[in-house]
Amino acid sequence: MTTFDLPIQGMTCASCAGRVERALRKLPEVASATVNLASEQARIEAPADSLGQLIEAIEGAGYAVPGHALELAIEGMTCASCVGRIERALGKLPGVTQVAVNLADEKARLQVVAGFDAQQALQAVATAGYQASLVDEQAPADDGSSRLRRERLTLFAAIALTLPLLVPMLVEPFGLHWMLPAWLQFLIATPVQFIFGARFYRAAWQALKARAGNMDQLVAIGTSAGYGLSLYQWAVTPAGQMPHLYFEASAVIISLILLGKYLESRAKRQTASAIRALQALRPDHAVRLVDGREEQVSIDALALGDQVLVRPGERFPVDGQVVEGRSHADEALISGESLPVAKQPGDKVTAGAINGEGRLLVETTALGAETVLARIIRLVEDAQAAKAPIQKLVDKVSQVFVPAVLLVALATLLVWLFLGASAEQALLNAVAVLVIACPCALGLATPTAIMAGTGVAARHGILIKDAEALEVAHDVRHIAFDKTGTLTEGKPRIAHVGLAEASEETLLRLAGGLQQGSEHPLAKAVLERCSEQRIALPAVSDSRALAGRGIAGTVEGRQLQLGSSRLLDEQQLQAGALSESARAWEAEGRTLSWLIESGDNQRLLGLLAFGDQLKHGAAEAIAELREQGITSHLISGDNQGSVAAVAGTLGIDQPHAQVLPADKARLIDELRQQGTVAMVGDGINDAPALAAADVGIAMGGGTDAAMHAAGITLMRGDPRLVPAALDISRRTYAKIRQNLFWAFIYNLVGIPLAAAGLLNPMFAGAAMALSSVSVVSNALLLNRWRPKA
Repeated sequence: MTTFDLPIQGMTCASCAGRVERALRKLPEVASATVNLASEQARIEAPADSLGQLIEAIEGAGYAVPGHALELAIEGMTCASCVGRIERALGKLPGVTQVAVNLADEKARLQVVAGFDAQQALQAVATAGYQASLVDEQAPADDGSSRLRRERLTLFAAIALTLPLLVPMLVEPFGLHWMLPAWLQFLIATPVQFIFGARFYRAAWQALKARAGNMDQLVAIGTSAGYGLSLYQWAVTPAGQMPHLYFEASAVIISLILLGKYLESRAKRQTASAIRALQALRPDHAVRLVDGREEQVSIDALALGDQVLVRPGERFPVDGQVVEGRSHADEALISGESLPVAKQPGDKVTAGAINGEGRLLVETTALGAETVLARIIRLVEDAQAAKAPIQKLVDKVSQVFVPAVLLVALATLLVWLFLGASAEQALLNAVAVLVIACPCALGLATPTAIMAGTGVAARHGILIKDAEALEVAHDVRHIAFDKTGTLTEGKPRIAHVGLAEASEETLLRLAGGLQQGSEHPLAKAVLERCSEQRIALPAVSDSRALAGRGIAGTVEGRQLQLGSSRLLDEQQLQAGALSESARAWEAEGRTLSWLIESGDNQRLLGLLAFGDQLKHGAAEAIAELREQGITSHLISGDNQGSVAAVAGTLGIDQPHAQVLPADKARLIDELRQQGTVAMVGDGINDAPALAAADVGIAMGGGTDAAMHAAGITLMRGDPRLVPAALDISRRTYAKIRQNLFWAFIYNLVGIPLAAAGLLNPMFAGAAMALSSVSVVSNALLLNRWRPKA
């Protein structure tokens, strides 16, 4: 039994403490549970591996166990079995609620309760046979270049010593029979075996101490057997005769595996290129403006509200709002938007974007970990660290893989001896079995594909929150769109102009003059149209609001009213020739505003019909989804006419109008009965539906609630990113399956061939090295992906 002291949030009275105690005592694993309201803690006696159930019970009672994330850098991992061993060691620690170890980036991510001592985690990793250190988020990111240089030097030195041993074998087919003396072979092979191959012995010994198996044990045992057999042959061969030695086999195997490790490290470094590119966007310094004086300071010295100066060509050091100046911002690496975005006073800017041609003064609104760039980096890192559900199969296999290979190698040795083969031949076949087996490929198959897929998606403005969303998204059959702000711009524009007693320019000039200074969305639409057509607006006097109907005022000496159909009824005017157009536009869901001249010369001047404009690319997005075999649905709280008009224009077959926010989630549940469903939205009212869907996709520019509930976030509000997100998910999942297939098939074919004596140990070493490289290289093909649109 282990004693857990868990902090609890949300308790307000003695009944709360009693409720938590009862919830905990219901668990059969719990020996005792006492909750202290004053210290807001629960002391529980339960098995060490029951922490997850304890937290679930507390949360089920309506309270929370506060915690935080902890990230460790791990050294010494070589295969999937290493990952499993570290995860089991960390998962047993009291206070650790969740563990994910990634072989590709060699890191462990933990979720721990408040008060957890990180030294426990470091000690647990050390006990398991590996080295761990806490990741410092403030420190410059290690791009792995120094480690790659060390591996390259080691590889070149090993190859330089191995080549003299290999040359006699290479020239033999040409009739040249030449062999180095035994003593010289020994002198050359020994440094390769015990200096350059020392990493395999160290890792094998650490795993053995932890009573576990890993790839290094297979390499160490196999090459040691070949090296030892050579020493034996040398010792028993009579003087004056050339012994049959295998020094070259052991040296070549080690050199080939070092080559594979070097190529693998290079490839793995490429899979993390997206993270490094994002981290490189963060400037170290900024120019702060204080009392009109410029001073260069580090980013850490800035505070919210500080004003920073950004010159042309510089990166924005903070998230902020433009106070002064006009320019354009290149946000390509952040949002995937290829065209520069215009910036003027009042506009928001994002840290990491590049300022264009103008000098801008920016007021700081977010710093450090709270900037959009930092949140993007965290999202991508979390997604790359997460395990896809398919990885569970690999984890189960890796636990028994190395022991199983050792047994197969022993059986190979015994069977060949039983069949009458020489001890030399039997041992070589067993060595081939040990060397050909490669759990590395199994461990790298899933994380490298996820890192490459999520990285290339991030470069194009698609943030995939976790591996589960990526895996589920490949099977989407139905996709539901919210309308306003998702497929439409979310702000009204003038869709139609109906003329009665005035020209279009006159109608717009009078309506625009009447609505000057108004903040009403329809007024902004009129003023925007006037600005586009460069219509000069006359002054307005005696302006007043007409409650529930519109606005009135005097423009150019004419008494005007602009508003709803109620104004026509009050003035006892008829729509006349505009009545048919008005009915048609209302059927489309348009909002109508009538411009009336009142007073002595009372008459109807014209009609403005407002509608929400479709986003650029919406029709292409729906067409591309149709090509992918996905059925599109439009779910909106708007009226039937408006929803039907949008659905008809875009080619959406399944419109659902007048759907309340609470009913959106119910409708999503109904669609799930027909297949995997994705929901695309941007507002708070979409959050329940995003959470209810198999995959939630939040549009860029939407609310934080929508982005939190979604598994995929699009950094800009382009509907064409929706089919692109599903496409990269499908391709990434395909890469995972391809990698796992080849990793499994490689061992299923290679081990029997080696056991049957059909595989030379050196060829087995080459195949083993190349298996990991091929898996990572296959994943890196995802870097060539581009959205169709």
